[in-house]
Amino acid sequence: MKEQSVMEFIGNLCAYAGEGENFAREFWEKLQADEEILQEFVYYMEHGNFACKAKVEGYTVIDIMIWQMDHFKARLDRDNSGTRQNGDRMLLLAFNTLLDMRKNPHEYTQKMQSETGTDYPDKY
Repeated sequence: MKEQSVMEFIGNLCAYAGEGENFAREFWEKLQADEEILQEFVYYMEHGNFACKAKVEGYTVIDIMIWQMDHFKARLDRDNSGTRQNGDRMLLLAFNTLLDMRKNPHEYTQKMQSETGTDYPDKY
């Protein structure tokens, strides 16, 4: 893995996701501190797919993306006109959440198990 190519990928991903240099720098620092998630990220960067080897409490980055999509659908249901689908942003935030989840897994597993979108009657 070439550090420069990973940093460039992060920079491009952040630009597409609407995130600035501060986010990119903080994300890179967190990524460097977790070898398993870094390898998952590099695998995605090189293959455009997920290895799903990095797990926190049994959850992978794909599980987090599905949870995020559920929240995205809920925002659409509430007609938030500023909400737009941005796959790069979802990918970036899913990896960022997986990194944060490593530090406090219970907080995130609890949210993932209890917070859902509006795909069922009487949610709101």
